[in-house]
Amino acid sequence: MNKEQFVSVLAEKGIQLAAEQINQFDLYFRLLVEWNEKMNLTAITEEGQVYTKHFYDSITPAFYFPLHEVNTVVDIGGGAGFPSVPLKICFPHLQISVIDSLQKRIAFLQHVSNELDLQNFNPIHGRAEDLGQDGKYREAYDLSIARAVARLNVLAEYCIPFVRPLGHFIAMKGADISVELNEAKKAIKTLGAKTTKVETFQLMEEAGERNIVIIGKTEQTPKAYPRKAGIPAKKPLL
Repeated sequence: MNKEQFVSVLAEKGIQLAAEQINQFDLYFRLLVEWNEKMNLTAITEEGQVYTKHFYDSITPAFYFPLHEVNTVVDIGGGAGFPSVPLKICFPHLQISVIDSLQKRIAFLQHVSNELDLQNFNPIHGRAEDLGQDGKYREAYDLSIARAVARLNVLAEYCIPFVRPLGHFIAMKGADISVELNEAKKAIKTLGAKTTKVETFQLMEEAGERNIVIIGKTEQTPKAYPRKAGIPAKKPLL
């Protein structure tokens, strides 16, 4: 979809973009392409594809979850800024932290934040397993979110420790996640949460099936989790 279609489709979903926000998306696209020549941020660089598969896709959680009721968000494995930057542009009130283990990506996100003049947008260099045990970040957020990072049982251990009790974790996944959902049941319960809703939809322009998994945190995460860096991926909770 082109920029005009993007703005129109969001308006139909109840998200009205002001001229400043449209300009922020345009600048973000140009920065993404510019920096992608120096470092590997994305394989998708054609403008219409970026607007469909990155920008629009990043905003889809807002169609199923009341982001206007949330204040603090942490994006785990933030990469090139999806979904954190599009969500921040659309919902400026959000106070967003973005955690990524690669310093180069954090430098890109900081540059984007400066150029787009994003307030309360904080890129943090580190691993989720380490920061999830840090009192500054542990159970400090209303919402944690992650897109295309790991299988759900591993992702849950990365993300749920950051969420306060009664907060939420949203996993943005691709097609057919029934196996992942089943194998993640123990991990989600062990970490003090439960799956409350799964929304399945087709991304526009035949860009594929997507699933939004919404997980509610019911109690504090046991202090043993997350385990040390590397262990959740090597020995997932099953």
